[in-house]
Amino acid sequence: MGRLDKFMEGLDLQHEISLTEIPEIDLYMDQVIQLFENHFKDAKRNEDEKILTKTMINNYAKAKLFFPIKNKKYSKEHLLLISLIYQLKGSLSINDIKETFQGINKMIVEEESFELEPFYNSYLQLSKENTEHFKKDIQERVAEVDKEVAKLETDKSDYLRKVMLITSLAHISNLYRRAAEQLVDEIMEEQDGKKEIK
Repeated sequence: MGRLDKFMEGLDLQHEISLTEIPEIDLYMDQVIQLFENHFKDAKRNEDEKILTKTMINNYAKAKLFFPIKNKKYSKEHLLLISLIYQLKGSLSINDIKETFQGINKMIVEEESFELEPFYNSYLQLSKENTEHFKKDIQERVAEVDKEVAKLETDKSDYLRKVMLITSLAHISNLYRRAAEQLVDEIMEEQDGKKEIK
């Protein structure tokens, strides 16, 4: 693929909202949208892409992806959940996200001792580590694709290299998505069986 460093730079991988970037005060919907648009603008595939809209937030609320808001304002916990939803929506269905966060929403509302911030902080740490693993892994994927394309002995090798890398990355993505869906199914089974979530 050649320009791997430039390619990696173009991916703009470090896009997470840190705890310090989330205001301590509750925000109205327009402020929430502005916060997300400003933070994730470099992660957009094109200028027309919307990071977060009123319709999206209303759909998340209707689907009960997060606990109800008060006085038309979103708390810090809501913003943390919306940030997690933003990361998950590319891989999981709305229903799967609802099932995933159902227990967390219940803990936020019913358990005074539960704090979402430490959980979110751990998520950020894992995301940072995942990004480093991804950078190393993509180099290996590119090397393997180059080796396979070299066997084809064609004058269209640059194009075929990109197609093969696309299919390889999509396959890996599907494997991870299936693993995530399996875990969602386990959560659903535990909730249906009224088992305690551990």
